[in-house]
Amino acid sequence: MEAFLTSTAVVALAEIGDKTMLLAIVLATRFRAPLPIIAGIFFATIANHALAALLGATAAEFLAGDWFRYLVAASFIVMGLWTLIPDTFDEDDKPKDRSSAFLTTLVAFFLVEMGDKTQLATIALGARYHDVALVAAGTTLGMMIANVPAVYLGEALVKRVPLGVVRTIAAALFVAIGLWMLAEVAGWI
Repeated sequence: MEAFLTSTAVVALAEIGDKTMLLAIVLATRFRAPLPIIAGIFFATIANHALAALLGATAAEFLAGDWFRYLVAASFIVMGLWTLIPDTFDEDDKPKDRSSAFLTTLVAFFLVEMGDKTQLATIALGARYHDVALVAAGTTLGMMIANVPAVYLGEALVKRVPLGVVRTIAAALFVAIGLWMLAEVAGWI
């Protein structure tokens, strides 16, 4: 359960204010069709994060050793620091196809999530817990926790949620996990 709950919390907090959350708001205001957008987010995230968790778990098996565990711990700390940098949503990132809310959301979310901090966090979580299913399920739930309200509340959410505070909490969580892992590898705990 630790892998699932940690994955959920890390991604839910890191996702708030992220570019994919901004994408969810844009899609909601463009299509005004919440259920297909939510389904698109769900399936894109499952696919993206399952691959990311698999990559992390596989890499961890091949790269066993303390040095790799230090690298994974450091990646959490870097993710925490990166979380403090607000994302922006470029006009060029907006989907152009208006014919299908589901398909547009599916493709846009899958592509925008590539190389995103939550995808990299999923790789690190997969490496940490070696459980692709629980990590992918947890990170997907975290994405849904952050993005479903964004779909339903749209721009009003951005005006009411103090994103700076949420980013700081998410950053602290990432750094705390990284420091905890460093202490474990070093044998301090």
